[in-house]
Amino acid sequence: MDQTAATARTLGADLRALRKARGLTLADLAARLDRSVGWLSQVERDLSEPSLADLRRFAEILDVPITMLAAPPPGDEAGHVVRGHARRPIGHDKAGLTEELLSPDLTDDFEMVHSTFAPGSRIAKPVMRPTQEVGYLISGRLDLDIAGRAFTIHPGDSFRIRGEPFRWANPYDEPAVAIWVIAPPVY
Repeated sequence: MDQTAATARTLGADLRALRKARGLTLADLAARLDRSVGWLSQVERDLSEPSLADLRRFAEILDVPITMLAAPPPGDEAGHVVRGHARRPIGHDKAGLTEELLSPDLTDDFEMVHSTFAPGSRIAKPVMRPTQEVGYLISGRLDLDIAGRAFTIHPGDSFRIRGEPFRWANPYDEPAVAIWVIAPPVY
């Protein structure tokens, strides 16, 4: 197998990465899908193709939108380039947050996300996850509470969260746009 084929995004590789990020074993996920471990293993190795119903079930169990499981871009850009018009939406547009995956796939030790926080939006409860996260604000303003400390982030500012509880709010009149790097991947 040449290097391009070895690093190209596949549905199986993304499903494996999502399963592992959720702390699920093959047996755990297979049981929740009501499928055999062998079938799931074949799907993760791209030896079997799941049906649309299976993809919907994967999306539900792994808590991602079904669009996250969309086919990779055709041609030699797969695994290397993500065009602006071809970003995969991630998350669920909860609380006024829209997220798109900037990373070509989910198989790296980190993921890069384009986050847009709608004016007047906020997350109600603090989030805490076993990750290291770094963000860079491109436009707008964003209020962050990290481990009980309040910050207002402006364009050009960056921030870091290391497994600490955090929450965000955009009480301002314009969207806030940030690039967010998360390790290990959570989507």
